[in-house]
Amino acid sequence: MKKLPILFFALLALAQLTFAQSEGQFSLPKLPYEYNALEPYIDAQTMEIHYSRHHAGYVNNLNKALKGTKFENRSIEEIMLYSERAGDAIRNNAGGHYNHSLFWNILSKDSNYEPNSEIGKSITKEFGSLDSLKKLLNSAAATRFGSGWVWLYLTTDKKLAVGSSPNQDNPIMGGSPIRGLPILGIDVWEHAYYLKYQNKRGDYLAAIWNVINWKTVNDNYKAALTNPFLKTIEKDAWTELKEFHKVMAQTFHPAEEGNLQPIKTRSGEMLAKAKMLQAGKIPASFDTPQIKKALSDLVTGSESLDKLVMKKKKDAAIAASLTKLHDTFHIIQGLCNE
Repeated sequence: MKKLPILFFALLALAQLTFAQSEGQFSLPKLPYEYNALEPYIDAQTMEIHYSRHHAGYVNNLNKALKGTKFENRSIEEIMLYSERAGDAIRNNAGGHYNHSLFWNILSKDSNYEPNSEIGKSITKEFGSLDSLKKLLNSAAATRFGSGWVWLYLTTDKKLAVGSSPNQDNPIMGGSPIRGLPILGIDVWEHAYYLKYQNKRGDYLAAIWNVINWKTVNDNYKAALTNPFLKTIEKDAWTELKEFHKVMAQTFHPAEEGNLQPIKTRSGEMLAKAKMLQAGKIPASFDTPQIKKALSDLVTGSESLDKLVMKKKKDAAIAASLTKLHDTFHIIQGLCNE
């Protein structure tokens, strides 16, 4: 039997890899340079393993985890935003795909920092100098225990900030203590540097500034400033609103089915959450007279509902009061979405 050439098997393996990556909503993006393009700062073997195995693994596992869920066919940003509800498999792999896709694009052999660019001016304004920013980012990366990322990101009030996150988390994700849109991210998982730098994370951090693509970082910054998704993150980061919403959902939906027991046992909690929502800081984008009026109405409605429950009034009166309160809450939601 005639042996098939080695090239045939190589092409077959490539075709199988491509099929596996395209089998689902997301696919591995094309690397914008060769594996050896960032040497000597990042070696070719690390790049190949990092991209073709680690990132490809996140893509494939994300597609598998999403299949048949309500998050299927959502954008990667939406999936991450609501990842608290999606479970660890979706959260970790969605973050791994997004974070690495950003990471490849902010690397280049030509580190072309322009102090007079939009990002350059903002760095000077927020941090004093590029060197000061590097020190902050390197410190955050060096002190990130275990695996994770360090970020330069745009906050919901459109200011640059530095922070770090564990595992494959990032500032978009619900539940993250830092919220906003990533502009620049540095991978501090060991697989990003161990072959060349072993356990010397500091040496890797010193080297990587030689291959930051500041043109792309500048483009990311300009795009983030006008990205409407920043407002979506801002709303999601409004903790008091989310806490009230949770109690409302857990009491109103049972009431729709005729079960008033949840609201009868939690009306006091509903009132407390409404007061916390009114007393808390309103995010800048939503700090309007209309929302302040609606928040006041929410507290008044919660007080009325709690009184009806405490006085053990008829179910019809309690249900009507809860429905009215639910409508008031949806006014606030609608105002946030304008």
